[in-house]
Amino acid sequence: MTDNTIEHDETVDLIASNRVEGTAVYNQEGEKLGTIHNFMVDKISGQVDYAVLSFGGLFGLGGDHYPIPWDMLSYDEQQGGYVVDIDQEILEGAPRYAASAEPQYDRAYSERIHSYYGFEPAV
Repeated sequence: MTDNTIEHDETVDLIASNRVEGTAVYNQEGEKLGTIHNFMVDKISGQVDYAVLSFGGLFGLGGDHYPIPWDMLSYDEQQGGYVVDIDQEILEGAPRYAASAEPQYDRAYSERIHSYYGFEPAV
């Protein structure tokens, strides 16, 4: 019997959200920093605004969630994950929250995240 299963959650250019969540995030040196917890998508434009990364213990920091502009991430096929260029000092002062204390995901919050990293909001 031949397996004729067709993948429905990934194409050359597109990937389903459930395949992005949990994907590893690496620094420029190839060290695993954490994973993508989730990402926020504008309801009207469909554009991904930012990813929420779980860095669990990076540089001695706890397991907080760090939202960063989606444009900071680049996918590396060889590593099978996303690469981000963030220094320790920038990350230590970055907007973050505990898993038990999610922020209000509104336009002002998005602008704060993007401003911190020197980006304009995508949406």
